[in-house]
Amino acid sequence: MNKFDDLKSILLVDDDEASNFLHSIFINKLDLDIEVNSALNGQEALDFILDKGIEQLQLPCMVMLDLRMPVVDGWKFMEMYAEQVPENLKEQIKIVLVTISDNQEDKDMAIANPYIMDYARKPLSDDTFKKLIQKNFSLSLA
Repeated sequence: MNKFDDLKSILLVDDDEASNFLHSIFINKLDLDIEVNSALNGQEALDFILDKGIEQLQLPCMVMLDLRMPVVDGWKFMEMYAEQVPENLKEQIKIVLVTISDNQEDKDMAIANPYIMDYARKPLSDDTFKKLIQKNFSLSLA
């Protein structure tokens, strides 16, 4: 997949509201004009993506996906995403797996998944976000 010219929105998917809040602060510190939304589980995230796609509204360009969540966890979200999200929408979204897991199987599954572009360990920092954004988007950050 090609790098996008710009990043307009990020969807944070984590059942820990404090992590979502902290991560939104880190993103805002990068001083980019980015809309930041959050979902507390994979089902909320999938609904958000599908609703935005149907309404032709701004899709999240990047999804920061936690693995361990109630209702629908990160892996179940990826199954549902592969089955339910139209290809034209998938082409517009980069998914970064964000987890505290150091399980090699999780890393291997992330690498093998065609929709997961990157893997990051929690806790994230503003520097981590900066590196992820620079790696996946054509943006230069100070």
